Amino acid sequence: MHIYLVGGAVRDQLLNREIKERDYVVVGATIAQMKQLGYTQVGKDFPVFLHPQTKDEHALARTERKQGQGYTGFVCDFNPSITLEQDLERRDLTVNAIAQRDDGTLVDPYNGCADIEKRLLRHVSPAFSEDPLRVLRVARFRARYHALGFHIAPETLALMTTIANSGELAALTPERVWMEWHKALTDGYIDVFLDVLNQCQALAVLCPALAQRWDKIKSHLCATMTYAREHNVGETCQFALVMSTLDCQARQDFYRHFRVPNQFAELADALATHQSLLSQSTYSAKELLALFNQLDIWRRPQRLDDLVAAHTGVCLGDFANKPRLLDSAKAAQAVDAQTYIRQGIKGAAIKEALIQGRLEAIEDCLASGD
Repeated sequence: MHIYLVGGAVRDQLLNREIKERDYVVVGATIAQMKQLGYTQVGKDFPVFLHPQTKDEHALARTERKQGQGYTGFVCDFNPSITLEQDLERRDLTVNAIAQRDDGTLVDPYNGCADIEKRLLRHVSPAFSEDPLRVLRVARFRARYHALGFHIAPETLALMTTIANSGELAALTPERVWMEWHKALTDGYIDVFLDVLNQCQALAVLCPALAQRWDKIKSHLCATMTYAREHNVGETCQFALVMSTLDCQARQDFYRHFRVPNQFAELADALATHQSLLSQSTYSAKELLALFNQLDIWRRPQRLDDLVAAHTGVCLGDFANKPRLLDSAKAAQAVDAQTYIRQGIKGAAIKEALIQGRLEAIEDCLASGD
């Protein structure tokens, strides 16, 4: 039995990047042997085990044979005779098909190290086309390593285009597609991710409304994302910046189809809905109070902060009214119902007094800024 470190940990180590998780492949072992050694089996479709101490994942070396549509239609063979080279051959990219022995030496049968030096994302074998999810994965890797100068090999991009046009992307589950989107958002280069999907014609399949507008919105979206990265704007704000380029129906279709979490959809809709108001040169107290009520900043103040961050990204930082908006919100939030209760006001009158008090607080704040 031989154990090798594989995949992302080896790749990121060679790129001098932080290693977030370590995965291992085990060659020459059986399920029974792994259990006897104290490993806990967790894999359903193929044997994956957790190390008894470190809890790192250890998978038996395997080969895969396509049998069905999508990214789950595979038959796996994980008998002890499967070699390391056979296991590495089934992987997506050469940079992910490098193994490392305990002594630190590398096993690199598909020239992944050379491709890392070339900053090249290249598929390992023609079997790449058997898994449509790899189209999104390659787009995500291209985005993640954008700052390092990585590019996609022409033959790999051509293969991704063939997959996109084959209808196989339709077999991907909405949850899995959203997971790739979310990872790209987390990495901070969603604009690069989307541009790659557009280049290989996958964006037209996954989000036709965005693909139809891509040539028109690409330049400004890339500029807003660059600003977002430079100012540490979070993933929900980045998603809102992308979705704000679509009309309401297209956004709702996307949320519904890919089961987008509520916090992402809510901010995206808030930005699209209130962008016109936020762009005004002046505000009225009634407009701001209506905005604060719709956002429910009384119970969820973070909503306004997120909206302001997203709109600031749209403006590329040129949001002159930002201090006035935030000061008005702070003044309105300081108006407390308890003040009116102590004055003897009761029942429905409390709500009316609270509304009037908040309105006056906003008016005073706006007047002081003139």
